[in-house]
Amino acid sequence: MRTLLVFRSLITIFFIAISAYPSSARAQFSLNSGASASAVVTTPRVRAELVAHAPEGLAPGESAWLGLAIAHQPGWHTYWKNPGDSGLPTELSWQLPSGVDVGEIAWPVPKRIRIGPLANFGYEGEVLLAVPLQVSQAFKAPLLAGAGDTLTVRLHASWLVCRVECIPEEGNFEINVPLRSSTAVDAARFASAQAAQPQANAGDASVRAEGERLHWRVAGLPAALQGQVLDLFAETPGVLVPAAETGKDWSQAWDGAVWTADTPLSPEHEAAPESVPVVLARADGARVDGAVGWRSVASVQTPWSAGAVRAEVSPALAAALEANRLAAQTAAVVPTPSLAGLAAALLGGLLGGLLLNLMPCVFPVLAIKLLALAQHGGQPRAQRLAALAYTAGVMLSFLALGGLLLALRAAGEQLGWGFQLQSPVVVALLAGLFTLIGLNLAGVFEFGQFVPGRLATLQARHPVTDALLSGVVAVAIASPCTAPFMGASLGFAVAMPTAQALAVFGALGLGMALPYLLAGFIPALAHALPRPGPWMETFRHAMAFPMFATVVWLVWVLGQQSGIDGAGALLALLVAGSSLVWALSLRGRTRIVLVSTLLVLGAWLGIALGPHVVKPQESVVQAAPGATAWQPWSSQRVGELTQSGQSVFVDFTAAWCVTCQYNKRTTLADAEVLADFARRKVVLMRADWTRRDPAITAALTDLGRSGVPVYVLYAKDKPPVVLSEILSKNEVQAALAGL
Repeated sequence: MRTLLVFRSLITIFFIAISAYPSSARAQFSLNSGASASAVVTTPRVRAELVAHAPEGLAPGESAWLGLAIAHQPGWHTYWKNPGDSGLPTELSWQLPSGVDVGEIAWPVPKRIRIGPLANFGYEGEVLLAVPLQVSQAFKAPLLAGAGDTLTVRLHASWLVCRVECIPEEGNFEINVPLRSSTAVDAARFASAQAAQPQANAGDASVRAEGERLHWRVAGLPAALQGQVLDLFAETPGVLVPAAETGKDWSQAWDGAVWTADTPLSPEHEAAPESVPVVLARADGARVDGAVGWRSVASVQTPWSAGAVRAEVSPALAAALEANRLAAQTAAVVPTPSLAGLAAALLGGLLGGLLLNLMPCVFPVLAIKLLALAQHGGQPRAQRLAALAYTAGVMLSFLALGGLLLALRAAGEQLGWGFQLQSPVVVALLAGLFTLIGLNLAGVFEFGQFVPGRLATLQARHPVTDALLSGVVAVAIASPCTAPFMGASLGFAVAMPTAQALAVFGALGLGMALPYLLAGFIPALAHALPRPGPWMETFRHAMAFPMFATVVWLVWVLGQQSGIDGAGALLALLVAGSSLVWALSLRGRTRIVLVSTLLVLGAWLGIALGPHVVKPQESVVQAAPGATAWQPWSSQRVGELTQSGQSVFVDFTAAWCVTCQYNKRTTLADAEVLADFARRKVVLMRADWTRRDPAITAALTDLGRSGVPVYVLYAKDKPPVVLSEILSKNEVQAALAGL
């Protein structure tokens, strides 16, 4: 059993690490534009920093650079000046003294970010949005009396950051730039940003329209670029189709030194301007002659007229973001529940915790705990201590996770219970860990071969500590399994004051630990447990199969995120990893040869298959002709319709939310889904949150959400059914079948 104790500790450490990760967001983040300013603003999604580059100082007549450096968390992105199918460009509002001016953002060449049939233009990783600064001859340092020999620069920036969900963010920044000394600590950043900007192309460029097609001619591009496949970005929205693919939707060719292309005209185009600024870059992103892109201004030779009106209301996005900023200044009021409501929540939490012991994903840990309790047969004191320690581990873990969720709530983060399983990387790592547990239980290898004996001995000598750690592991596995009573209690808890909410989380922990606590203190229950004996080895081997069943569940979870290719890739990696573990258990030269071979094979499989594991699932469905009409949302109208017996499906959406647009063009445009809505006479409503509407915000809060997309099915005398952010056809049809 020593090996089980060691591995339990390893899982505990892993769980603590992944659970603690989101809490590292800095307290500097605020959606309130009145927040204090600093050089750095950090949110759970980005780290934004105001930087300056003035190598010659800021004497009158000198020029310099300012910039907002944005470092995105993996999977998140912000937008270019033309965001593509959806999104909002980052906006910078400067506060500078008289005599100091800044220019427009020198936008780096964007990346095409595809989301199913849609595409956005933006930035991942790190990007610096630099602006030129000019100090005029009229600028006089004495104007800054009391500020010393520095120039105070203030910036209010707003940006939209998206992954699956889209979240508008903003921050106030302030730095002091020396007037008479050099400021060049960020010279490398600005040099990199300058290298990422498109170079001006002096050659002639033109575009002419023929029906719904545009024909482009661009001359003057570098000779080294000739013959290469290029990507085309239009700075003007509503000219190109962002998701159009070269070789499929549009063609390009070289006519000597002139690049030509035939592209589709955007269905939502406006009347042709006099010229269209465009950026050209190699399709593979490679540099040519040190440049990553080239900017041309194409004159419109044959104009086009305005196209069809957009299918839905889309107010000016700049005004929408300003409305969001103003709305964010209103402080949220946390309601105080009544004593009866608190008692109901505590009872629901206790019952939910009890039911968690019956959940399939808890069973493997439950089995290990029963095995550990059996070891103390005939030792009442040891049983009581183990039961108390296990209860303490469970309750402390629930309180820690509850505190983490409440801290994220206070910081403006919207996460659901079991959020640690929303990441394909975490799911894949957990699948690997439980595969190792299964192999160990089946006797394929012993951890004593790889773990220092002192560590195993330490665990064996402290059974109370081991029981506490096993309680932590139980919570790690149980948290995604939201049992009946538990979901309602959690939803209630996140809207409570902190102390009362933590009490509900404590009730959940007590409910989950209660069977073990009773077994430790009631002799009749303790005596009913089997005594240690030879059967334990057989039982240990049998417990390998629930572990493998847990792996099956985790692979299924990953399949929902990354599709069948991701699930298949994970299975192949698990087989390779299992082979390597088996090889490590061998002895002699055979072990060396097999381990070396499997390490090379595993590395190759990791490189080849790893991206499929974390790649989001894509599903392209043809839109239905004559799609069912959507009505504007209102809370009153939803209530009236449901009271009359009609069901209502509400799409909480926004123009800047790419996931919303993806679902709108795929699942919500599917002919079978729309036919199912019509057959069941479901009224379709769309709540447009592009301009943050207080009524929609209140409705989202009631549903326990703070961002879009959110999809809800309402029916008379039934609780609202909230669907996933990335809708699937099967999910919608299953929800409709439950009406």
